[in-house]
Amino acid sequence: MSNIVAIVGRPNVGKSTLFNRLTQSRQAIVDKTAGTTRDRQYGKSEWTGHEFSVIDTGGWVIRSEDIFEEEINKQVQIAIEEADVILFLVDVMHGTTDMDQQIAAMLRKGKKPVILVSNKADNYELHPQSAEFYALGLGDPYNISAANGSGTGDLLDIVVSKFTKKEKEETEKDIPKIAVVGRPNAGKSSLINAFIDEERNIVTDIAGTTRDSIYTLYDKFGLKFYLVDTAGIRRKVKVTEDLEYYSVIRAIRSIENADVCVLMIDATRGIEAQDMNIFSLIQKNKKGLVIVVNKWDLIENKDNNTIKTFENAIRERIAPFVDVPVIFASALTKQRIYKILETAKKVYEIRNTKISTHKLNEILLPIVEKTPPPMNKGKVVKIKYITQLPNTAVPGFVFFCNLPQWVKEPYKRFLENQIRKNWDLTGTPINIFMREK
Repeated sequence: MSNIVAIVGRPNVGKSTLFNRLTQSRQAIVDKTAGTTRDRQYGKSEWTGHEFSVIDTGGWVIRSEDIFEEEINKQVQIAIEEADVILFLVDVMHGTTDMDQQIAAMLRKGKKPVILVSNKADNYELHPQSAEFYALGLGDPYNISAANGSGTGDLLDIVVSKFTKKEKEETEKDIPKIAVVGRPNAGKSSLINAFIDEERNIVTDIAGTTRDSIYTLYDKFGLKFYLVDTAGIRRKVKVTEDLEYYSVIRAIRSIENADVCVLMIDATRGIEAQDMNIFSLIQKNKKGLVIVVNKWDLIENKDNNTIKTFENAIRERIAPFVDVPVIFASALTKQRIYKILETAKKVYEIRNTKISTHKLNEILLPIVEKTPPPMNKGKVVKIKYITQLPNTAVPGFVFFCNLPQWVKEPYKRFLENQIRKNWDLTGTPINIFMREK
């Protein structure tokens, strides 16, 4: 099951730089100006076979002139509450500050594992200076340089050692796990109630490995699947401030524990930035996807073009991954909710699609021959053979060629589009790999 690592600290200690290092991305904006990070960043990381999510938080500040101070501090507290492991960053160049002391006092009160990270130790001569951080009462400081990567490997060893070993859920492997996710007030709870309240035949509620993942076995109308519930469904959330941010953190767990995600969008508001954040999480985790536009009964003056216009707007936002089913429904009136379940099950089955090597080569090689990869520095790339990888979470295809390093992302997207054009892979991501023949 998933683990969440939160990076916290005062402004300008290198939290976003470390986030980019751990997620191997340039997702977070890095600047010397304190307070650059206000919008939260969520990423995936992997170390020695352990996959986990990383949250980059804003800098903790008090009594500043920043009008966002209170909001940033609330979000830091939410991240601390939700995380499994906390990385507390301090700056070895500047030593201990009053804000470091305040953050340390807050972390000592909690029961979460905290790793004290002494950042900006770009050379070994600076390492002895980290001794003053023992005064924070959080154990040994680990010297790293997020900028050049030194010490981050040892730090990751410590991080994964802090992950608690969690028991696996007692769920049947062949039954799909479906998570209903979305921003607050999109209608998630209403949809789940519509699924299970009437004529229900629920066998068990199985507590999962995390405190918020509950598996509800749904078995009626010829459909059988596990519903991955979020905290908002099972109990009232104590944290009332910043529900948008809170919903994304909880969505991380729900998404990672599911096979297929049903992304709820409020028809009265359209697709917004928060919806795109959750969509991005689903994509990063390579999960099947069904988009549901809820509250369709509230849209007035609908005509034949209303659905088409709305659907086109959604597909423009989620491009280039547009091969996704979009359903217009109402949890309140139960309009098309059965279609949601049928579609989610179909997407789950599509994830297990197997295409024979013969068919792949018969159909795709002529297309590749007609539209070969662009020449790069005079190099001609020739694709000779195609096959599908066995036993993968999502369909993965290997294209064997003479110069795989010269095949760039635009051409890989072209190959993906050709695969989708010839085989039904709606709602599921696919992987394209280039290998040397």
